[in-house]
Parts: sequence; structure tokens; C-alpha cells
Amino acid sequence: MNIRKVTAADLKLGMLLPWDVYGENGALLVRKGHLIASANQIAYLVERGVFEDGEPGSILADPPSVLRKLNAAYLELHTLLDAASRGAAPPDFRRRLDDIALLVHGAIDLNADIATASVLHNQHQAPYAARHSVNTALIAVLLARARQRSRNDVMTVTLAALTMNTGMLEQHQRWHDSPDALDAADDARRLAHPERSVQLLRAAGVNDEAWLNCVLHHQENEDGSGYPHGKVGAQIPLLSKLVALADRYCARVSERVYRPTMTAHGALRDMLLEARTTLDTNLVSLVIRELGIYPIGTYVRMINGEVGVVSRRGLQSTTPHVESVIGPRGAPLEVFLQRDTRNELHAIREVLSNAQVAALEAPRLRMSQVWGRAAVG
Repeated sequence: MNIRKVTAADLKLGMLLPWDVYGENGALLVRKGHLIASANQIAYLVERGVFEDGEPGSILADPPSVLRKLNAAYLELHTLLDAASRGAAPPDFRRRLDDIALLVHGAIDLNADIATASVLHNQHQAPYAARHSVNTALIAVLLARARQRSRNDVMTVTLAALTMNTGMLEQHQRWHDSPDALDAADDARRLAHPERSVQLLRAAGVNDEAWLNCVLHHQENEDGSGYPHGKVGAQIPLLSKLVALADRYCARVSERVYRPTMTAHGALRDMLLEARTTLDTNLVSLVIRELGIYPIGTYVRMINGEVGVVSRRGLQSTTPHVESVIGPRGAPLEVFLQRDTRNELHAIREVLSNAQVAALEAPRLRMSQVWGRAAVG
């Protein structure tokens, strides 16, 4: 089996493609059986496409995948925290949590863009509680590394984010799925969950005080309005603040029954407003610098009417690179088009939510279409 470039000799108008065509990064451009309907399609595939000439082999088989690492982390964490929340943590609880933390780090190291986008586009792979904790760990790691924290600190925020909600695990999925406001009993459980989480972690054999303090204080606010102890400003450990920011961002962009899902852009805007009271201004600025004004995975509409998804950062935060997925007349594109938003026609006009894009009757985005085989689930 050979991987070779598409040439003009391989294509002609009206033919059905005899093979899947991939971009050079492994992203699927066009599926086998697609009708070649224009000279522009031919030119695009000749410029960017490669295909498997013969039987599939090891070159394109099972490459490392960010999503596979994260999906494995979701499922393992769900099992582990369920046991811990019932006071039945296994003897190797700490080792298994370390392994999950290393899966998160490995996903980021493989491709941080895909890992960041997965928070927006990989929301149906595991129960919410485990998925939210892994996503929070992912963003917290990016923030801790940006602050040039030590390896030990990076591991601490990872483990704290993974276990921060152990004390309300039994209720978390129910709250996520319910359209109703919390009653008095559930609100009391919510307010008690940091201390309850620490109790359960100690019972499971965790004695790392930095980890436990990070869990205990991840719901405190700069102005003292948080819980459980109403700490203010510098009384709140830095690592707790990093986990708190990641927690709030991931919660706001998650799909919920009881409220419309926020766009990533909108979540960052709200956090910036909160920096005047409940959040640390400098750390909110750090979040925006790391994720960008238009975080990777954000849907946008461009000046020319196309709808695309932000695929990677640009030279400036206001001009990211976008893969156009819906044409200017509202038709889904068979072949995604790379757009540089520095171009006047492709400048970003507005941000769209996942629900708004779904209302355009666009097929659900497969992340591998944009980010290649490292984004295969």
C-alpha cells in the first residue's frame, strides 16, 4: 500500500471517487463515492489531497489520537470516582488517578488545539460529571503551564480538577439533566461538596495537602462570596484559582437542559465581567490569552456568509484560521475550505453556538474532518 498525492490525471468531471481523499495532516477531505462536479474541486484535491493506493496498511492505521486518550480518561474516571463517592475506593486509587492525569497530559502534548476543541465538540462520550472533571483538568493544565508552574504543581491541579466534585458525584448528573432549580436539600449538598470531597479523598488514601487544599478552595471567590469558608483574594491558593477558572469555563460551554449553551466566546466575556468582583483579573486575562478571543472549536459566521469552525490560532487573537463548513447559501460543504480571517471577505462577523449551527441543518461535526486523524474518536 502506498500513500500518494492526487494528480490531475486521477480525476475527471463526473467521476465518482474510487477512494477516500485525505489532507496532508490526515484529515478526511472527501469520502469514497463523492461526485466530482467542478473544476474547482479537482484543483482543490490536486493541491491538498493524498489517498491510499492499494490495501490499507500501517501508515494510516491507528495513529495516536487525542480523543481516544480523553475518552479513555472519561470512562476510567467515571468508574473510579463512583467507587470513591460510595466510600469504596480501590487500594490503587492514587495510582489509577495518576494514570488518568497522564492521559490528560498526553492528549495536550499530542495536540493542544484538538484537546481544547474537544471541550466544545466531544460532549457526548461519557457521563457529564466525569467528562466535566477531565475537561476542567485539561484547561487547568494549560493555565498552570502558561504560568510556568512546576511539574508538581501541574500534577496537583490535574488531580484536583479530576476529583473536585467527588463529594456531589451522586447528584451531579441529575442536576445536569434537570430543568428545575435546586431545592434546599440539593443546594446544601452543593455548598458542602468541597469539604465532602476532601473527606472522601482522605478516606481513599489521599494525603497530599496541596491537592486537598486545591479541592477544598476551588469554589472560593475573590470578594469572599464563595464557599465553603468565604476566603478572599490572596487567602485563596493560586492553584485553586486556576482550577476554579477552568471549572467555570467548562461548565458554561457544556450543553445543559436548563439553559442555553454558552459559546466559548460568550463564556470568556462573562468571566471578564466577573473579574471586577469574584474572579482574579490577572488570571482571567491569562485564560483569554491561552484560549484566544475565539477559542479553537468556536463556530463563526464570516463576512461572506460562510459558517466555519476556528481550527487554529492566527498571528493575532482577532484573526484565527477557520475551516469553512457551510457555504454562503447555507449548504453544507462536502470539502471544507481553509480560511484566513485576515482576508476582508473572511473576517469574522459573529460567533454562533452549536445549537445555531445545528438549526442550519448542518451534519454534526466530526472533529477528524477539521483536525485530522489525531482527532479520531
